[in-house]
Amino acid sequence: MNGFTFLGLLMVIAIMSIGLLAVSEIWSIARKREKEQELLFVGHQFRQAIRLYCTHGPRGSQIQEYPMNLEDMLKDPRFPNMRRYLRKIYTDPITGSNEWGLMKNPNGSIYGVYSLSEDRAMKRDNFDFSDVSFKGKETYSDWKFIYTPTPAASSPKATN
Repeated sequence: MNGFTFLGLLMVIAIMSIGLLAVSEIWSIARKREKEQELLFVGHQFRQAIRLYCTHGPRGSQIQEYPMNLEDMLKDPRFPNMRRYLRKIYTDPITGSNEWGLMKNPNGSIYGVYSLSEDRAMKRDNFDFSDVSFKGKETYSDWKFIYTPTPAASSPKATN
């Protein structure tokens, strides 16, 4: 009888172990999806900050200037008073680092950022319109958060 009780106890432990393994796998996937969502949020913050930096230049400036470094978006050096386009330099949620890949113009100014992680992305489709270029990208480093100025819309002509 003691042998059957011992076997029964081993079976219960084995079943519980398999259940815990399945739960940990689900938790791991959920955590990775959270990090992806956070990366998308942070990337949008950087993209918006670059856009604001470019479009809020000094008065009379016809040329859009891009920031030379990420800190320029914390305090715009073109103005004597404090102008912020970013609250802080965000940490990359995938790598846990403050280091970002930078997309640079020939003059060294920044027009986009991306994660330095070569991890395989889970999300491959159903991106927002602003991130439609991420569709089918394999790694997080392929998700480039770029600000591209749109050509000024021509003003509609008045009709009589």
